[in-house]
Amino acid sequence: MKKSYKVKSNKYKRKNKQKRRIALCIAGMILVGGGVLVKCEEKLIPKSYIKDTSCKDGSIKIPICTVSTSSGHLLSQSATEIEVKLKELAEKREREKLYVGTNEEGKAYAYDAQIIADKLSHYDYSNNGQKIVFLTFDDGTSTTVTPDVLKVLDDYGVKATFFLVGSNIEDGGERAKALVKQIFDKGHAIANHSYTHNYRNLYPGRSLNLDNFVAEYDKNEALIKDILGVNFKTRVFRCPGGHMSWDNMEPLDAYLLNENKFSIDWNALTKDAEGPKKNAAELVEQAKETAEGKEIVVLLMHDTYGKEETAKALPEIIEYFKANGYEFKTLV
Repeated sequence: MKKSYKVKSNKYKRKNKQKRRIALCIAGMILVGGGVLVKCEEKLIPKSYIKDTSCKDGSIKIPICTVSTSSGHLLSQSATEIEVKLKELAEKREREKLYVGTNEEGKAYAYDAQIIADKLSHYDYSNNGQKIVFLTFDDGTSTTVTPDVLKVLDDYGVKATFFLVGSNIEDGGERAKALVKQIFDKGHAIANHSYTHNYRNLYPGRSLNLDNFVAEYDKNEALIKDILGVNFKTRVFRCPGGHMSWDNMEPLDAYLLNENKFSIDWNALTKDAEGPKKNAAELVEQAKETAEGKEIVVLLMHDTYGKEETAKALPEIIEYFKANGYEFKTLV
């Protein structure tokens, strides 16, 4: 005889009962953690069953689902208990999901960094007629400029890649850390830009010190994981000053190849960190000039302290690339 429990019939409309039957029949094919296989009745509440098993108090009886384990033991559990188990399994899978560079929303805008790294290294900015632009921001987060940059990106529905510096994040306290989370939650991409950005430590005598370099990047990655969770990782980083600027970079190239990571420089820039301080209009002109004639554009900008003009220039920069047929992508 089947065990049963009672549910008030007036709470279940016919449509809802049909959906419940379908859901539980699907559940019958799902393996729950620990080798527990859920098997439910083919029809949980058929019309005839409701009529034949109605009770005097107006309630109906619903069959208990059978659960068989990998060891062959049979357990009886209610439909509600099965639903709870399936919900717990879904939540566990969500917690264990690996996020590479961006979140689920951001995957729609993501582009393989390996392809772009190869293109940049060969000075090949062609893309079979398809124009794509990567807005990249270095040295954040900052509590003064990053919020303005994020607002502009939101207003235009555009995603960008943020190359984070750990010391700036920690100096900015909880507000700066919250901005890292905000960048991720909005579907932008996050990449590593070292912990200190200290040229003397990373490239003493203008020559790479691989041990120092790897130690800084590992420290920065640990900080980002502490903020976003252990399931976050990034394959993308940018050498402070650019890979192109330093000597003895071959050991880094070998390290990257072994670790399946990619160094991304740039092929266009606003020059917001070069030469005399520029206003927003001047930054826009630099972006246009350095991007001209390129189907692939990796645009270097900064969202660190003192770069307010970059945030002011960003709307016109976005409008320029949109008007010229570029699609906005992120690096993962």
